[in-house]
Amino acid sequence: METRPMRDGTIFRLFAQPSRPLAIVLGTNEIASAVAVRLAWDGYFVVLSHDPHPPVIRRGMAFHDALYDDMAKVDGIEGRRAESLLDIAVLLGQPGCVAVTPLQLTELMAMRALDALIDARMQKYQATPDLRRIARATVGLGPSFVAGVNCDVAVETHPQATGSLLSAGATRAADHVARRLGGAGAERFIYSDRSGPWRTPLDIGARIFKGYVIGHLDGMPMRAPMDGFLRGVARDGAEIPYGVKIAELDPRGRSAEWTGTDERGRAIADATAGALRSRIAPRLSSNAIAE
Repeated sequence: METRPMRDGTIFRLFAQPSRPLAIVLGTNEIASAVAVRLAWDGYFVVLSHDPHPPVIRRGMAFHDALYDDMAKVDGIEGRRAESLLDIAVLLGQPGCVAVTPLQLTELMAMRALDALIDARMQKYQATPDLRRIARATVGLGPSFVAGVNCDVAVETHPQATGSLLSAGATRAADHVARRLGGAGAERFIYSDRSGPWRTPLDIGARIFKGYVIGHLDGMPMRAPMDGFLRGVARDGAEIPYGVKIAELDPRGRSAEWTGTDERGRAIADATAGALRSRIAPRLSSNAIAE
């Protein structure tokens, strides 16, 4: 992407603006993206940091594809790839835009003191590091977070308590039960039964029938478990680990949705924004997006 020369002071001027708090969102999935949209509406500078595990499948609801310079727009906010801190500085100076980067948290911490850090990677079965004191406020989304231990505030993502805030204690553990959509639970997903390269000619929103070959994992065909629209599918060429979701069918017919934020994502994003508002109280103008 084109950037202005370093000597014009862009990187220092944008990162130093006290009226625009800086939020780092770990993850580029649909939940991370819903949070990024809400914070962008609230006037934050937002940077999404990609993590490869688990693979992102609901790409029509996420900023993930910006990493590949594809169009990635969610609820009116555009995600654009940033390969360096200077790229990030330039992008964050543009209205209605969030930066999506392969840079990791340790590299992003060099920008300036972080106002907010949100872990939205949804790594349900992995150990979670202590995020506290990395930013003025840290929020953990979903299983494996304990408010006051590895984050300041935790947000429930479990279907029975979505959006609940915890200022102390642990979120619910992952129960291996998929939330239901159009009457279907785990049966609407295709899970990897091996690791290897994933190849598919299909994209989000395709109409699929039961038994249709959606793609090939390590050379083996992976077939649709039911009729529906392709709500999620791992990007062609991705390296897939064992035991993760690589595709999702939406069986709801004309009510099927595969773009934009959904009700669950918005509930989690609203809870996250509320938690940050109470801790950061950013000085935001009412027309921050239109600047």
